[in-house]
Order: sequence, then C-alpha cells, then structure tokens
Amino acid sequence: MSLVRVLAAGDLQPGSLRAVDVPDAAGTLLPVVVVRDEDGGYHALGDECSHQAVLLSDGEDDAVEGCALECWLHGSRFDLRTGQPSGLPATRPVPVYRVAVDGEDVLVDVEARPDDESTTPTPTTTGAPGAPAKES
Repeated sequence: MSLVRVLAAGDLQPGSLRAVDVPDAAGTLLPVVVVRDEDGGYHALGDECSHQAVLLSDGEDDAVEGCALECWLHGSRFDLRTGQPSGLPATRPVPVYRVAVDGEDVLVDVEARPDDESTTPTPTTTGAPGAPAKES
C-alpha cells in the first residue's frame, strides 16, 4: 500500500488529534489517530489503547502533551514516535505508522513504520506544512 491522504494539514492545530480510517493493502479500514504534537509535527498511531481497547481519539485535545498522547480512560501515555507506553497501566506499545506532509495534505501509510527504509521515495516529516521534509 502507499501513502493515503487522510486530512488537510490545516485541519489540525498543534496539540490536537483526529480519528481517521486508513485502508490497508487488502482494503480493510484501520482506525488511526493522527496527532499534531505541540511543536507542529504530525504522527499516526493505531487508534486503540493497548491496555483496554478504547479509542485513543475519544480523548480531548489536551491529551497531547509534548510528544506523547495520553489515553483518556486510565491515563496511559504513549510516545508519538515509537508507540511505547511510558507508564502503567499500559505495558505494550501501540502501532505507529509512517506519515508524510505533501503540500497541504497529510498522508499516512498503515503498511509502513516510520523507520521502514523500503518506502524511501516519499519523505516523511514531522515538521509543519511548508517546512522542509525531514527523513525519519
């Protein structure tokens, strides 16, 4: 699968999140939460807390702090770059997906992780729209 447009870059302000569904290679829609960290970088994670299967996107925008997303139900925090939990009750990471900003479009690839080198033609970015892309 390749990168899929999920929203316009201007749809998310720093420190906010949005639920989207992204098709995988078989066409199955996967729930993804797209997060714009406080510095303006974009991230995409599986939209289900690994502790208790609730949607991370059901939380308010104040769930984004620095480069972490807090689950609204029990307070587990997940690193936006790695999906790793930083404390209990979650002990397992959530999936993290490749994100790119192309002009004003935010794109997500649910088949590739941010460090997947097999997907190099399109750069990933954690910068603001219009800023030079940074390879992840």
